[in-house]
Amino acid sequence: MKKAIIIGATSGIGYELAKTLLAEGWQVAACGRRLERLQNLQNECATSSLHIATMDVRDSAATQVLDSLLAKMGSVDLLLYASGIGKQNPQLDEEIELNTIATNNIGMVRVLCHFLNYVKTSPEYHAKRKAHVAVITSVAGTAGMGSAPAYSASKRMQMTYLSAMRQFCCMEKIPALLSDVRPGFVETDILNPNKHYPMLMSRETAVKHMLRVIRRRPRVYTFDWRFRCLVAFWKLIPTFLWERISIVKN
Repeated sequence: MKKAIIIGATSGIGYELAKTLLAEGWQVAACGRRLERLQNLQNECATSSLHIATMDVRDSAATQVLDSLLAKMGSVDLLLYASGIGKQNPQLDEEIELNTIATNNIGMVRVLCHFLNYVKTSPEYHAKRKAHVAVITSVAGTAGMGSAPAYSASKRMQMTYLSAMRQFCCMEKIPALLSDVRPGFVETDILNPNKHYPMLMSRETAVKHMLRVIRRRPRVYTFDWRFRCLVAFWKLIPTFLWERISIVKN
């Protein structure tokens, strides 16, 4: 039986992927801040293959939760970091910006460092297979977005960190493969339901892409071909023009 830990499983891609993996026979540990959402997942799936655990990645106690899950499950095939927040902040409320960085960046670093240290010292990974670590970043990280500065900057940091960490794993002989997963706009709680988003993707379609990521374990994967083309186009736009563009209208 394959095993996965999904951090950020209370909504969006993490929630839907947990259901799909359970249906495919995986053992899944679903983590997140909102206990009621985890209990909803438990009631919806009704299987002993699901473990739930409350975890706030902004808190150092998150590593203790991770340790308890690894002690219960043993070596896992997949660690998915799907925890993330982001919102428009026209008032430039510093707490909103700092909370975005704390969740998307500090939380990710905390979890990945702790898990990769576990992988490094685990004889199971060295003897049998490499661990797969996937992080949900975003195409928003490919260029600064004035509608959500902290969010787009935090996603850029995630991308750069994963790139550097791949090199680190090679240097330190850590048996892990790291995937940078870059969705476009997906129907999740992070989006404003009253706004229009170009090329909006359903959660179900996003999960199909995630299953492809799990099978192929790529270094970088962008949902879907339209956003791959769009990102390539963005890179051709001069900075002075980009600063005058609003991708999502207020």
